[in-house]
Amino acid sequence: KTSAHAPHSIRSLAPLPPELVATASPLALFSPPPPRPRHLRASSSSSSSSPRQVQQIQSKKAPPPSRIYNNSKMAPPSVTTDAKIDALIMRLSEIEAVKFGEFKLKSGLISPIYVDLRVIVSYPDVLASVAACMWEVLKANGAEFDNMCGVPYTALPIATCMSLDNQVPMLMRRKEVKDYGTKKAIEGAFHAGQTCLVVEDLVTSGMSVMETVEPLEQVGLKVTDVVVLIDREQGGAARLAANNLRLHSVLPLSRVLKTLEANGKMSRDLVDSVKAFIAANQTGPNASGNEMGAAAAAPAKAKRLAYGARVALTQNQCAKDLWNLMETKKTNLCVAADVDTAAELLALADQIGPEICVLKTHCDLYPDFDHAFGSKLLALAAKHNFLIFEDRKFADIGNTVVGQYSSGVHRIADWSHITNAHIVPGAGIIDGLKQVGLPKGRGLLLLAEMSSEGTMAAGAYTEAAVAMAAKHPDFVMGFISVRPALWTAEWSRGLVHMTPGVQLGKGGDGLGQQYNTPASVIGECGSDVIIVGRGVYKAKDPVAASAEYRKAGWDAYVADLQ
Repeated sequence: KTSAHAPHSIRSLAPLPPELVATASPLALFSPPPPRPRHLRASSSSSSSSPRQVQQIQSKKAPPPSRIYNNSKMAPPSVTTDAKIDALIMRLSEIEAVKFGEFKLKSGLISPIYVDLRVIVSYPDVLASVAACMWEVLKANGAEFDNMCGVPYTALPIATCMSLDNQVPMLMRRKEVKDYGTKKAIEGAFHAGQTCLVVEDLVTSGMSVMETVEPLEQVGLKVTDVVVLIDREQGGAARLAANNLRLHSVLPLSRVLKTLEANGKMSRDLVDSVKAFIAANQTGPNASGNEMGAAAAAPAKAKRLAYGARVALTQNQCAKDLWNLMETKKTNLCVAADVDTAAELLALADQIGPEICVLKTHCDLYPDFDHAFGSKLLALAAKHNFLIFEDRKFADIGNTVVGQYSSGVHRIADWSHITNAHIVPGAGIIDGLKQVGLPKGRGLLLLAEMSSEGTMAAGAYTEAAVAMAAKHPDFVMGFISVRPALWTAEWSRGLVHMTPGVQLGKGGDGLGQQYNTPASVIGECGSDVIIVGRGVYKAKDPVAASAEYRKAGWDAYVADLQ
């Protein structure tokens, strides 16, 4: 064992050899050069009580690079720090180390972003560049330490690169301590009192870092600094600071979003949705320690995302159209036009069209339904900018619903943007409807809950609907629901929740229908679209009534955003 020695001061990286400049990729300009042969030997004067002396013997000529670069992507020799960082971010995006979509996290939450840095081990240029950038941020911040330890497992290869490139001793923490052999939690040569740098790939809450800090301190090592590639900016830095640890990050997540948006890899809506998610899911020194800091007790209601921000979170085109429509038209009102004839429905649609986002129909109620009905209603939908929702409530096997949806008297798929279905027959009903509707750009709502008294569409039934929706994100656009804010099953924020049984005053109709106000449906229950029937089409002035409901629904949405 060697004796304790003074902390390493962070040294500058070796300059890029001239022979590499002409062949290097942009990333190679901030990657450490390929190591020259090193022969390590103890000095003849070394002893067990003195530091180990290392002599370095260089070959006459550095070996050629082990990587092949594309000369067409060569960057100029004088690359700024910002350019280096931007190049790294774009490379991480290229290898899908940073992904956008819908990802279930350890906590159960659905996140619009997922950072998977495990993949960098398969890209030596990226791994080397990550290690170099992390070393540079330490150098810039004046960090000092005797040795380093990577958080298992993703950070281990990063720490190894940093150790080799800069000749700093490395330690390893066992994630699972064995009950045989030395039974050590920390492997490597060290002395109590030395300062150890902790290396991590990503920090969210900081708990994974603390899981490595604690065993290091238990064997007498001091930890004052932590270096990380990406900080998700969800409270990890605050947690570490509360434990007297300084976090050095190369890439705050906001910088990643900024660069990807500037280079056309992210839309503004997607950036906004990620920022909203991060803001709504902060951790901190008092968090419970799971990935997103969700408390073990009943979770608080998730912060509402703006309609426009949810466009990027869905794969279904009809859902995208609805989110955009509501955002631009500033209405979340769907009117259930359960009138007696097709002629009445068309007249009502023309009157209230300017106030609504969706018109809900029951085509089997209309004795005067004919083949021209669909084209007439579509013309009104285009005129007033609303979507059509045929409330068919399909409930048969897949093969049967194919015919019911595509043909027969009503040919629903030809004119209705949205339809719905019970899940009682199983997933086959979705497959059948999808076969017809997906090529036409249609969307399907699953009946997850109902507003009638004594409904059996609740609990496990609701959870089954959520699970089925997750398997068909391209066609299932959302749910008919009542209180999604209370659901225990996690669902994608790209899915639309539409709630029936809405009136300006609470109550019931004597036939089991239970009514809720727009404020309670949007603000308390967590729905997105209010469905109003008799409150509009039975009103003395349907136009005035629809305007009143529109304002009430939109005001409730705006208040919930705040």
